Amino acid sequence: MTEEKERPSAVRGNPFFPVPYRLPLLFGLFAACLFLFPDTARSAGGLHEASEHLGEHLGVLWVLPFVCMLLSIAICPLTVPHFWEHNFGKIAVFWGAAFMLPFAVKFGIPLALYELLHAVFLEYVPFIILLLALFTVAGGIRLKGSLAGSPLVNTGLLAVGTILASWMGTTGAAMLLIRPLLRANSHRRYKVHSVVFFIFLVANIGGALTPLGDPPLFLGFLQGVSFFWTLGNVIVPMIVSSLILLGLYFVLDSILYAKEGRPAAPTGAVNEKLGVDGVVNFPLLVCIVFLVLLSGMWDPQVEFVIYEVHLELQNVLRDLLLLGTAGLSWKLTAQECRRLNEFTWGPILEVGKLFFGIFISMIPALAILKAGNEGALAAVIGMVSDNGQPNNAMFFWLTGALSSFLDNAPTYLVFFNTAGGLAGVESEMIAEHLMGPWAPTLTAISAGAVFMGANSYIGNAPNFMVRSIAEELGVKMPSFFGYMAWSVGILIPVFILLTYIFFI
Repeated sequence: MTEEKERPSAVRGNPFFPVPYRLPLLFGLFAACLFLFPDTARSAGGLHEASEHLGEHLGVLWVLPFVCMLLSIAICPLTVPHFWEHNFGKIAVFWGAAFMLPFAVKFGIPLALYELLHAVFLEYVPFIILLLALFTVAGGIRLKGSLAGSPLVNTGLLAVGTILASWMGTTGAAMLLIRPLLRANSHRRYKVHSVVFFIFLVANIGGALTPLGDPPLFLGFLQGVSFFWTLGNVIVPMIVSSLILLGLYFVLDSILYAKEGRPAAPTGAVNEKLGVDGVVNFPLLVCIVFLVLLSGMWDPQVEFVIYEVHLELQNVLRDLLLLGTAGLSWKLTAQECRRLNEFTWGPILEVGKLFFGIFISMIPALAILKAGNEGALAAVIGMVSDNGQPNNAMFFWLTGALSSFLDNAPTYLVFFNTAGGLAGVESEMIAEHLMGPWAPTLTAISAGAVFMGANSYIGNAPNFMVRSIAEELGVKMPSFFGYMAWSVGILIPVFILLTYIFFI
């Protein structure tokens, strides 16, 4: 185990919203492109149609910038830490440009601009706004009291977070409880294992029971999967995996706690009265959940079109109201509460910069997957079929393996539609068929997308944010590959067991 360094003093800040100052300039450049190429824009009919079939024309080499983006996240913090710390945003933009510029040369500026705007406006912006809202609101809630990081208390916190994740989202639950967990263990020598298991359980596996828990399940809900279907079908694999991981954590933490000499918590923390600061943020959390659900259930059939990118009114309103909710939280929460909660904007800034590069550079990977049997990864898609029947074990592992490194929401959708195609049903009947005769297949897809997001730091959005908060508070977290050593050593055997119990 690794000893953590002393906790540094947190750097505060007072921006109304923690958006990098370069971001408005970036969006300005996007808008300027529409005027720099007016003739192209007007004559660019059929860009959406071309995008739909893009994956059929891309070879696997187009995925190279995305692979390099991942390797940069994995290697640079170890080999050139000082350079990485000051330039990771530029590196993320570089790898995004490493895809976009050759793509523009090969397929033309109109399609390149369309893909860029589509990824930014429909994927990245809603993603980062939701994270920002949850980060700001949950970061304004401070759990007070005599929480001392004993094995029993720590395991209890992980269990509570796992339960909450399905009802307030993995990001919301993670942002709510990561700081209390770290504060409870501030006197402990060994803390890395607690954060790693927290990512496993609270930031991923705990979100498997409702569409509120994790984005792929919300996409399934939008496709027609009943709200409580996952609760009834994924709950047993979720309970089995959670109990195994909580048991392993308790044993490991007990061993390390004894090795440390069973250290007592600081007197000040023990004497603090149990309670909660920032209670104004609880209704704001409910508001966030309501806004996300409403955007999926309410369709006024109104949209705005920017360069053939369709922005639906309900989604635009959701994002604006989420920003307003974050602003209310910032204004209504006492700054002393945030100071005591050791709240800073650093983690959301880091996630915002890195995931910008990730969302842009992974465009070709998702397009190739979407092409199915017509794309360069047709052999991978074909692995889920056994003579026309679904191979549920492969659905679980392929959905999970790709969700470990790609956005798990579109990956879920790819295999959701692949299963529908394999079943030979019309698109509007896929959800009904998968909830009925092929329920084990949908269970495998759902569990793979949610559970295996824990396999890497980028498998699910809160993973990276939890890592950033932990490092900001003085915990020396494992590198990208170091974390994967934990996930491969602990999670993969659990997933193999789940495969034999539920998916074969």
